Amino acid sequence: MALHPALAPVADLVGTWRGPGRGEYPTITSFTYTEEVTFTDVGKPFLTYLQRTWSPAGDPMHTETGFFRVAGGEAVEFVLAQPTGQTELAEGALVTEPRGFATELHSRVVNAASAKIVDATIRRLRLDGDELATEFAMAAVGVPMTHHLGSVLTRTA
Repeated sequence: MALHPALAPVADLVGTWRGPGRGEYPTITSFTYTEEVTFTDVGKPFLTYLQRTWSPAGDPMHTETGFFRVAGGEAVEFVLAQPTGQTELAEGALVTEPRGFATELHSRVVNAASAKIVDATIRRLRLDGDELATEFAMAAVGVPMTHHLGSVLTRTA
């Protein structure tokens, strides 16, 4: 199956990525984790997305799923759902680089009635060859926009 032409700028994102991450936030104790992210081509103008994390002991921590789209070759739209009761619509410019791309995605968040309140998020992705760096900031539970997570992932075989 051929990759949809709209996805050409992010074609190298397809696959599974894994590596270490670190989390912090003013309301919690800092922590480390292992992260695995999979972007799958389904022959349509979007990639499916699945993210999972584990504690150093191997216990499951977080997961989210969604769709990664390129709009007009110049913008990214990332639609996400989380089991903690949030959905995100994150959008930003796509910056092509010699060995990949970078994007900073600002979101609108919808919270379920029982979920903690997340007002907004910012996700940064930078693909450089076989390395995918991620950063995640959020404004939540009364704290203004603050760095929360960061990881450096490498492509798995």
